[in-house]
Amino acid sequence: QVQLVESGGGLEQPGGSLRLSCAASENIFSMLFMGWYRQAPGKQRELVAVINSGGNTNYADSVKGRFTISRDNANNTVYLRMNRLKPEDTAVYYCYDQRLGRTYWGQGTQVTVSS
Repeated sequence: QVQLVESGGGLEQPGGSLRLSCAASENIFSMLFMGWYRQAPGKQRELVAVINSGGNTNYADSVKGRFTISRDNANNTVYLRMNRLKPEDTAVYYCYDQRLGRTYWGQGTQVTVSS
């Protein structure tokens, strides 16, 4: 059982930056994929960014060039750096970890972009 703890959400103005963290209870060397989904009110959950065990990354078109996913193996943590934030980035962001045929989820962290 992998536990994921997210942090770093909050209120930010348009054009600002936030960094989300996802700390895993197990060694992230064993993961197949880790990443972030988000869900805005009244909308379906969508994939934002993903990183695989080889370090390859992929992003939703809406965040390419603004968001960066990275990992710190020593601290079993995955980060999502979000720059040039827009009001449409407002959502609950969920971290996930996929390994050994199972997917684990964090509790979610709220990101609100508003002036």
